Amino acid sequence: MNSCFFCFTTLLILFFSLRVNIIGEHVDYSGYPVLPMAIDQCMILAVGVDENNNLISLRNLENHKYPNFDCKLSDIKINLPQTRGSIWFNYYLCGVKGIFEILSGDQRLHGMTVALSGDIPPASGVSSSSALVSSAVLATAKVHGVCLDRKRLAGISAQCERYIGTQGGGMDQAIAYLAKEGCAQFIEFYPELKTTSLHLPQEACFVVANSLTQINKATTSEFNERVVECRLACRLIAFQKKFNNWKMITKLAELQDLLKCDLIDLEEIARNLLKKDHYTRAELCEIFSIDNNEFENEFLYAHTHHMQTFKLRPRALHVIQESLRVQQFRNICSDDSVEEKLKTLSQLLRQSHDSLKTQFECSHANLDRLVEISDEFGVGARLTGAGWGGCIVALCDSVEISHKYMSTLKEKYYSELPEPIFEKLQLNDFQNVIFATCPREGANIFTLPSYV
Repeated sequence: MNSCFFCFTTLLILFFSLRVNIIGEHVDYSGYPVLPMAIDQCMILAVGVDENNNLISLRNLENHKYPNFDCKLSDIKINLPQTRGSIWFNYYLCGVKGIFEILSGDQRLHGMTVALSGDIPPASGVSSSSALVSSAVLATAKVHGVCLDRKRLAGISAQCERYIGTQGGGMDQAIAYLAKEGCAQFIEFYPELKTTSLHLPQEACFVVANSLTQINKATTSEFNERVVECRLACRLIAFQKKFNNWKMITKLAELQDLLKCDLIDLEEIARNLLKKDHYTRAELCEIFSIDNNEFENEFLYAHTHHMQTFKLRPRALHVIQESLRVQQFRNICSDDSVEEKLKTLSQLLRQSHDSLKTQFECSHANLDRLVEISDEFGVGARLTGAGWGGCIVALCDSVEISHKYMSTLKEKYYSELPEPIFEKLQLNDFQNVIFATCPREGANIFTLPSYV
């Protein structure tokens, strides 16, 4: 990198905390609340503004595997990713494109040079990709004088990530902007985005442990397959309930509202109307009285056009039951009369993981092993993030217990990994692989004018 890289009229410094979702996995894109918190690990971006050129230059300073990227602002194209190493800049471009699309047609575009760093565990389920999209939205908006509140920024960021093919629900982007120091955030999506700070039990200590099994949800089909199945389950119930607009009802939270029922009633409805665990594409086309082309064009997304079988009943039951667990978790934290709070909250985490493993089928043998060790130690744990790899989150009842727990994981899980990996972990003192954490603040941005 030459010395001219950091010569700009303005320099922006952005700090974006990553997040861990305590409970409420794979429910946001069905419209249900989640309960994440921002963590210590963060993404740091230096964004140089050059009003005299029309180029965007992206540099990842942390990992040589991620290539540099340069292009004209007028030539931005986002390609659906095929491999991890070639996609990182596409996430940033999603955010840039999202802001460019709301600018007036005659507004001048400013060149940007971005250097990215931070203690970021890639593909670990702590929202590094969504933080990259969100940081691009914030930086591009700031550079071009677009004044948006944090809720609007979160909404735009959630929509932007769909440019890369991921049909997410908005949790990662919401917590990136709306996190508050010392609190988890109860985030609602239906009928509109709303956040409520939730104070966790004072003695609670959360531990995040990376399985070191990586999956990128934008390069594989599993994540979008679950979105398809959840939305098909919703449509099938709506169809059988004879809603004329059943095709448009894609979120179980909206369906629940239309049915004027609570979650327990909705669970019973799902059990009764989703009579099978598996439905074939042909069966669904026959039920809906549509042809294969219409089914594919209206109901499937990127990386899912190959799907022939859909597991509707278990997916819907997970979403409904997980949403009940989120309600229970929030109520327990807010009720001072509840005894043995942490024990009950730990049980909810265990139940969540079991459902993600068996009904949603998004766990991994290494995640299951970490949870098994946690159970043996007496700590409630569950996978966090999309799944199929990444991290678990565990709830310990004191800082002292968390240290003992982490030592146990190092002994029983990490020491069993191939020797070169374990030696590297020891050399780096397991930094960013296993750590205790507490709720942190969301995104911050600083401007340094006339920076040369």
